This record gives sequence, C-alpha cells and structure tokens, in this order.
Amino acid sequence: MNSKNLTAIGYGLLFLGLLAAPLLGAYPVFVMKLMCFALFASAFNLLLGYTGMLSFGHAAFLGGAAYVAGHSIKIWGFTPEVGLVLGTLAGAFLGLVVGFFAIRRQGIYSTMITLALAQMLFFVCLQAPFTGGEDGLQGVPRGKLFGVVDLQSDLVMYYVTLVIVVAAFLLIMRTIHSPYGQVLKAIKENESRATSLGYDTNRFKLLAFVLSAGLAGLAGSLKTLVLGFATLSDVHWTASGHVVLMTLVGGLGTLSGPLVGAAVVVLLENKIGEFGNLLAALTTVEWFKTLGESVTMVTGLIFVICVLAFRRGIMGEIIAWVTRRRGGGAGH
Repeated sequence: MNSKNLTAIGYGLLFLGLLAAPLLGAYPVFVMKLMCFALFASAFNLLLGYTGMLSFGHAAFLGGAAYVAGHSIKIWGFTPEVGLVLGTLAGAFLGLVVGFFAIRRQGIYSTMITLALAQMLFFVCLQAPFTGGEDGLQGVPRGKLFGVVDLQSDLVMYYVTLVIVVAAFLLIMRTIHSPYGQVLKAIKENESRATSLGYDTNRFKLLAFVLSAGLAGLAGSLKTLVLGFATLSDVHWTASGHVVLMTLVGGLGTLSGPLVGAAVVVLLENKIGEFGNLLAALTTVEWFKTLGESVTMVTGLIFVICVLAFRRGIMGEIIAWVTRRRGGGAGH
C-alpha cells in the first residue's frame, strides 16, 4: 500500500470519526470550536508552511471577520450564509491590505509589519462602538441557513460546520497540489531562483496571503456563528501566537499537522484543569489543581518539548519515520 492510499485512509477515518463524534457522546460545540481552530491553523500553514512567509498578525483576519460576520447577522439581519460570505470577504480584504505591505519586505521585517497592522485593528475593535469594546459582540443568532435549515440545534449546526470545514480543507489541499502550489513551494525553497525562472513572486505571495486570510476569516466567521459571540481575544496578538504554536507543534508544511496541532492546543486549554484534578487525586499533591490556572505555562512547556524532541512537529516526525521505513515517498 503506497503513501497516497495510507493518507486517503487516514483522512477517511478522521472524517468518519467526526461524523460519529456527536453520536458517541462528544460535546458538539466543543468539537465545532476545535474544527474552527483546525481550519484557522490550516490556513496559516498555507502561508508559512508552503510559502515561507511568517505572519504574526493572523488574528486580524480571524477576529476582523468574526466581527463583520457577527455584526451583519445580528444588526443587519442577514442570513447565516451571507454573514459567512461577508466575513470571509472581510478576511480576504484585510489580507490584501496587510499582504500588500508585508510582501515588500523579507524575514523579520515582513513579520513585524503583519504584527503592527494587526495591532492597529485590535485598537480599532477596542474603540469602535459596533464591536462592543471590551464586552465584545454578544448574542449573535444562528438563524436559518438559506432560510430553511434551522441552526439552533447544536447537532444540525455541527454537521453544517463539518461540511464547511471539510470543503475548505479540500480547497487548501487542491491549492497545494496545483501548479500554483508548486510555485509557492519553489518560492519558499529559493525565491531568487523562482524569479529567475520568470515568475512574479510578489504576485504569487500576495495571492497566497489573500487566500490564507480569507480562509482564516471563514474560520473566524464560523466560530462566531457557532459560539454566538466575537470578542477582543479573537483579534489580540495572542491568537496569532496560538496559531503559530498549533502549526509548529502539529508539523509545519504538512497537511495533517495543523489539524493535530490545533487538537493538542485546544484540548490542553480546555481539559488541563480536569487533568490537574486527576493528578491531584492520584498523587495527593494539591498543586496540580492549579494547572487549570496556568494553562499558558503548560502549553509553553509542551511547545518547548516538541521543539526539542520533535523538530518537524508531531505529524512531521511521524511522516518522516514512515518515509524512512518505506524507503521514500511524500507525506501529508
């Protein structure tokens, strides 16, 4: 069995697992949140893992789109699908603006431009009246999809979210394996050589920036629809740090890595308190009960361990191991 068949089987099992998750007792809202962050990490990986551009301002696309989608649904009374489209377009537009400036510099200078512009958007969201300031945009209704499908049911919302995330992931996969995706990989490996071959690298990088930002915007819009609110944490620089962490822990430049990284980080943030209570009960060490209050310390420790022990990330190391065992082949 070749690597492509193994990859297809792996994704098929993951899809079947997600289909059955609510029926097996998983909390639908939590899994939907996880899927939104997995899409966010996959969108970021498209830019960093396959184009070689580090954006430390991706929270601007996630949070900016979240506010646009929430405001259009709650205040303007648009249907959910229109809100999602508007949020995605808002993310893509922000990506066009940020990318226009970022691609004109290299390395750390490009990264700092993305961070600076993202922080500007954060302060706009903090001061603007329509965002709700520090309280955030609350009470966003789910409504009815196309005026027919009632999204108030968590189960219905779950399967709609699953379809959207899978479609977006397939788009990312198709982009990476297209001729355009091969050019992006060439730019990452050696931009000067790609330029010498006649490619307008700035144009390709800007398009990658817009596509990544648009997909991040879709993740933010979907998250707002699922949870019913958008807050300043969505546009804060720490959200950008989280997506970097997810991608590096899972495996930079792999399709499955961001999915695994997002699962690890989100599970740690939401379940570390329960894990600490369990450790406290087993060891009678009361300090473990405070783990839930120190989630950033724990995630930081996990990140350090992964960087030292798994430099390719979790999936990167697994793919490399399988490739060595099989004597070649590409991993996903």
